[in-house]
Amino acid sequence: MPAKRVTIELDDVAFQLQEEHRFDWLQRLGRVFAVFDQQDSGNVSFGVDRDGEKLFVKYAGARPLTFSGEPEDAVDRLKAAVHLYDELRHPSLIELVGHVEVESSYAAMFKWFEGETLHPHWSFPPPAKYSHPESPYYRFRQLSVEQRLASLDAIFSFHEYAENKGFVAVDFYDGSLLHNFTTNETKICDIDLYERKPFVNTMGRLWGSSRFMSPEEFSLGAGIDERTNVFTMGATAFALVGGELDRSFAKWEAGEALYDVASRAVQADRNARYSTVAEFKAAWDLAVQKKLLQL
Repeated sequence: MPAKRVTIELDDVAFQLQEEHRFDWLQRLGRVFAVFDQQDSGNVSFGVDRDGEKLFVKYAGARPLTFSGEPEDAVDRLKAAVHLYDELRHPSLIELVGHVEVESSYAAMFKWFEGETLHPHWSFPPPAKYSHPESPYYRFRQLSVEQRLASLDAIFSFHEYAENKGFVAVDFYDGSLLHNFTTNETKICDIDLYERKPFVNTMGRLWGSSRFMSPEEFSLGAGIDERTNVFTMGATAFALVGGELDRSFAKWEAGEALYDVASRAVQADRNARYSTVAEFKAAWDLAVQKKLLQL
């Protein structure tokens, strides 16, 4: 049976939910100029202008059309995630500026970043994501290899930092990435499901995109650790400078040395991978230096 549709209008935006919901508190925060309502996490996010200061507000407690769970579960997940943005503050991560309970709901507020998601699933679903000239992912792939390597450095640096702080990435994929095409800056926008080590797969198939997931992320009872994140970083490299799931050298754009590093990172045999993200990044950085010297 199709979900009920209720249209909500707030300042400059209109969107639909499965049921009525009040957003008075949000309008008191500032002018709502953007909405992101097509997430299956149960969150609805907004762009809010507060006296010239732009905020990104992630909100749980409503029933988005694409959400099949219970709002209170989404609230619990968002509450549990907020500390991650505090503990893992980093130049490559969007900046948390506050969080608040709103009756039985919850909101986390971040400094606005002028970026576009590299997995625009709703506006450019595959195959348009890969071929439409207005797709952010397609446009990103038209950037020079050097520009994309700078984005990968930001991603790898953050995950090396998270590793040192005792965390593993869960549900990281290109939908977690925002890119500003004016400044060529990439930021990570979603670490809500990252976990502190040690962490064991209790789901069978963990949250995430299979394009970025290691074999152990599909295996009930498997440990999720540094080698798991090495795989994710290698898969990210193939997504941004290679053929994504086609991991052949023919689809790779960044030279043989970097291909060898990325290929080792995505080995199905976890013991054949680099042991840590730090080890992976050290090998990657050395290959980048060699590549730049050849230019």
